[in-house]
Amino acid sequence: GWQFVGTDIDRTALACAQATVDANSGHRDAIELRYQASRSAIFKGVLQADELFDITMSNPPFHASMDEALAGTERKWKNLGKAEPGEKAPVLNFGGQGAELCCAGGEEGFVSRMIAESVQISSHCLWFTTLVSKASTLPAIYRALKKAGVQDNRTIEMAQGQKKSRIVAWTFLTERQQQAWRNQRRGESRLP
Repeated sequence: GWQFVGTDIDRTALACAQATVDANSGHRDAIELRYQASRSAIFKGVLQADELFDITMSNPPFHASMDEALAGTERKWKNLGKAEPGEKAPVLNFGGQGAELCCAGGEEGFVSRMIAESVQISSHCLWFTTLVSKASTLPAIYRALKKAGVQDNRTIEMAQGQKKSRIVAWTFLTERQQQAWRNQRRGESRLP
């Protein structure tokens, strides 16, 4: 009974996602894709005023520029002992198009905008979540969450080999409101 809304600022990325949905006919009615016309907005303009979401998920661009992304790749190859002196630096060590990799302010800027926008739809979503690649951005994210007045936030640490990342989640709903949300979504009576 689940439904999913995916958004992107890149029409090519949406077309690829739609092809994946179309190839998996069992999910066609459960997944809707929406184009985000504003390169600076996350939720604004794609979510409807009457919609409710149990969770949002984001895999934000991690870099502020392609130069920063390339420097990160160089540093990673060097740290792994894979860079050869005098040879051309390797291409990116990960896939993705420009908008998937870079945005104004990088990961910190994107997640900060996401938190600020989440305030405007705080009663329309149970939990907001985002992947956070760089531990150095966590202090700014925690400050933004405090400023936004969230009721609860959690950080889930993850590791794959030497790669460490985390999921940061937050909600504006109190424990009582969260339970009422869950009851309502299950079709049970709502708490007063």
